[in-house]
Amino acid sequence: MSNSILIVEDEIKLANLLADYFKLTEYTPHIIDNGDEVITWVKNHRPNVILLDIMLPGKDGITLCQEIRQFSNVPILMVSAKVDELDRLLGLDLGADDYICKPFSPREVVARVKAVLRRTQALDMIGPDFLLDEGHLMVTFKRHAVVLTSVEFQLLKPLANKPGRIFTREQLMQNMYSDDRIVNNRTIDSHIKKLRKKLIIISEGEDLIQSVYGAGYRLVLT
Repeated sequence: MSNSILIVEDEIKLANLLADYFKLTEYTPHIIDNGDEVITWVKNHRPNVILLDIMLPGKDGITLCQEIRQFSNVPILMVSAKVDELDRLLGLDLGADDYICKPFSPREVVARVKAVLRRTQALDMIGPDFLLDEGHLMVTFKRHAVVLTSVEFQLLKPLANKPGRIFTREQLMQNMYSDDRIVNNRTIDSHIKKLRKKLIIISEGEDLIQSVYGAGYRLVLT
């Protein structure tokens, strides 16, 4: 069964080109060129992944990403022609799973989409009380569960697979993003802060992620 991908892009030639590439790799693409049509379509069709341009007629991509995250954890890759805009997005809690800058190679976009989908198709039992469900971006601890963003999940995964081990920010960043982008320490710390808050909810107030001054972070399971 092929994965369905929603391409939200108002440059029709570009959207059609991307759709042709995705068809060759056994994806089922659908194109929307106006932001006002997106939410209803996503609710009715539930795509496997969304490629979402920022600048759109009607609702812009940032607003759409925030609204989609209110009801769905579908993987979202945001697209922009402005490098500085993407840098700003990395520091925002939009819930996007990746960011792509125009101009790009269609092959690169397909590869990035495949990478995001691979990250959402696994299940890891860390211990009798701690379960990572990558397919649903969910973590369960002592029978309590919480849904994470894809970035938060990739941040937690190495920590959970090796409880007690200290990971530097650089190591965590390499696991979060498959390319060689540069992300500053404040961005990593911001994601850790949000992840901590979610884990505290399911651990009944216990802080599972510890900061090790001058070294990094580790996950402590009791």
